[in-house]
Amino acid sequence: MMFKKIAISALAALTIASSPALAAGSGGHVTDYDFSFEGPFGTYDRNQLQRGLQVFTEVCAACHGLEHVAFRTLADPNGPELPEDQMRAYAEQFEIWDPAIMDYRTAASPDHYPGSQFTGAPDLSLMAKARVGFSGPYGLGINQLINGIGGPEYIASFLTGFTGEEDVQAGTLFYENEAFGGWVSMAPVLFDDMVEFADGTPATEEQVAKDVAAFLMWTAEPKLVERKRAGFIGVLFLSVLTVLLYLANKQLWAPIKRRAKES
Repeated sequence: MMFKKIAISALAALTIASSPALAAGSGGHVTDYDFSFEGPFGTYDRNQLQRGLQVFTEVCAACHGLEHVAFRTLADPNGPELPEDQMRAYAEQFEIWDPAIMDYRTAASPDHYPGSQFTGAPDLSLMAKARVGFSGPYGLGINQLINGIGGPEYIASFLTGFTGEEDVQAGTLFYENEAFGGWVSMAPVLFDDMVEFADGTPATEEQVAKDVAAFLMWTAEPKLVERKRAGFIGVLFLSVLTVLLYLANKQLWAPIKRRAKES
């Protein structure tokens, strides 16, 4: 009876996990963009993260927050890796609410980004993890291993997925978005050459979308590279341990098997 209950629960979990994971409108199309951090040995591209940080600051920060991200992490290894002085100067561009003084003050490196001040504008530090665009067969995540986690692809596809069609519903203007699979209240925000990158990268709409999506992936998984390295070391250790246990097993059973043959 217990095994039957476990089997039913497992089947239900697989059924839920295998459902489309766009977390948006039905029938949305997510483009499989290539990112440097995909795959078991993928790493973040520092230049791309810095470009994405610039896009977020100049375009997204006016409406969306990153309240789970501390400014000091912008200088961490395997991240944007801003120099300490630039990171502190960047933090000072923001004002945060300080409950200790019951007033706003200039942000410092230990502080977190301010949250969104607009209703309906989600905090973006978890968006790359929440929006999983590729679901593996039977919910096993095989497509995620091959195509990527899906969150950054969804973000980039959403930002470039506006068709130009508009519709007024109940006095509110909506915009059609292919990645969402329907109508959204957010207007298109990315255009060609809307920012100027310091490294000379052409600021096409697609490039800007991919860069900010990569940056948001880092905000959601800042220790992604370290986890991959730890996982690789763990697999290597377990592989060596498996070989040693196999050899030890053969050594222990060899005399017994020899006597069995002789008898």
